[in-house]
Parts: sequence; C-alpha cells; structure tokens
Amino acid sequence: MEKILSELKPKESGKVKKIYGEGTLHKRLLDMGIIKGTAIEVSKVAPLGDPIDIKVKGYHLSLRKEEAAQILVEVN
Repeated sequence: MEKILSELKPKESGKVKKIYGEGTLHKRLLDMGIIKGTAIEVSKVAPLGDPIDIKVKGYHLSLRKEEAAQILVEVN
C-alpha cells in the first residue's frame, strides 16, 4: 500500500517510493538522505500536524507538512 508521507501516523514506517516536485526542495530532500528505497518512519506529529518528525538513516528530521506531501512511501 502506498501513502503520502504527510498521511502517515506516528510509528508507521515504510520505504521511499518516489519524491515529487523539482528544484531546491527536491535537491534538499535528496541531500538529507531521503532517496528512493530508503527506510523511513514517522516518529511524531505536532498537535496541529506541522511539523512532522521522521527517522531516516538513524537520525531525526523535522519536515513541514507541505514538504512531507512530496514524498510517496510504500507502507510496511
């Protein structure tokens, strides 16, 4: 099953299937290690849904909801 990263609940995980968008945001996500096939887990979500704390490659990142909406994840 595939979902957009911003739709995942805390403790849900999967693998990055695709990164949408282009330009600086796309490059920034790649530079942070969010590439196709990488395991990713949502650690927590702020009360209003923004930002989203994720764990990727052993470290935590905070992404804005609109940034997370650019990442398609194949849910485990």
